[in-house]
Amino acid sequence: MPEITLIEAIRQAMDEEMARDDRVFILGEDVGRRGGVFLATQGLYEKYGEMRVVDTPLAEVGIVGIAIGAALYGLRPVAEIQFADFMHPAFDQIVNEAAKMRYRSNGAWACPLVIRAPCGGGVGGGLYHSQCVESFYTHVPGLKVVMPATPYDAKGLLKAAIRDPDPVLFFEHKRAYRLIKGEVPEGDYVVPIGVADIKRQGTDITLVTYGMMLHFGLQAAEEIAKEGISVEVVDMRTLLPIDKKTVLDSVRKTGKVLIVHEDTRTCGYGAEIGTLIAEEAFEYLDAPVRRLTSPDAPAVAFNAGMRDYYLPNTQKIANALRELAAY
Repeated sequence: MPEITLIEAIRQAMDEEMARDDRVFILGEDVGRRGGVFLATQGLYEKYGEMRVVDTPLAEVGIVGIAIGAALYGLRPVAEIQFADFMHPAFDQIVNEAAKMRYRSNGAWACPLVIRAPCGGGVGGGLYHSQCVESFYTHVPGLKVVMPATPYDAKGLLKAAIRDPDPVLFFEHKRAYRLIKGEVPEGDYVVPIGVADIKRQGTDITLVTYGMMLHFGLQAAEEIAKEGISVEVVDMRTLLPIDKKTVLDSVRKTGKVLIVHEDTRTCGYGAEIGTLIAEEAFEYLDAPVRRLTSPDAPAVAFNAGMRDYYLPNTQKIANALRELAAY
């Protein structure tokens, strides 16, 4: 299998789905001739034309509103929000319209759209280009929320999202775009939405994570394996719906769990996973559920030193795993 980057896998998925289904089209800021701010749509405008790769004004509420309307009438829009930080103006359209369409119509209307958004820090983006916003949307019934960490998962999950009959938010960690490479099959395949993946088998501690933190977690697990600590690494991949079985089966096996995410701590995604474990696997625990997250600060700093202090990394994860192993 050829080895490609995460951004190439995303581009391939959109290209293949546009070729497979002429209802699929892309819209967003600078997605056309420029190919997107991160070049995720590079070459698609030239291949499919301006009717299927549509440059929009700088108006996220309009981008999502147009996508909802198109989806309701049978098209398969893939809307790009230039940065996840910019999704907030479209919050009403996503939460009050797209997420509720099937419910409010008693199943008569589906809303098959994908909203792609680069997220995450560590790239010198400062306050408005570094946020992780997934926990806002995992609170909303009617949405599916996905954040792949590898090229294989990114391509397979994006193809599954485009084919899904309901709205899917597809978050992509921008630091991983060209940093992370992996083997991807050349033929058609999908990765099912709602299924987590065990990226490393282990027996002593379960590490639950997703996105860029997966790669730091795998590095930390490799580091402390030399000290005789065996860590099982669970990549959630899909944040909503939650794959409860994979998480609980792993925790019941290891008895200890560390949840790692880049978003802030209070009411973050890890709080829901921790509660799930406390409610359904408490008797298997040999230590309190532990979370490692970014602090409850308003945003990621632009300054490199403060940014490194703010964000979880390999060494912070390894230290937390050592403390948990010693409990």
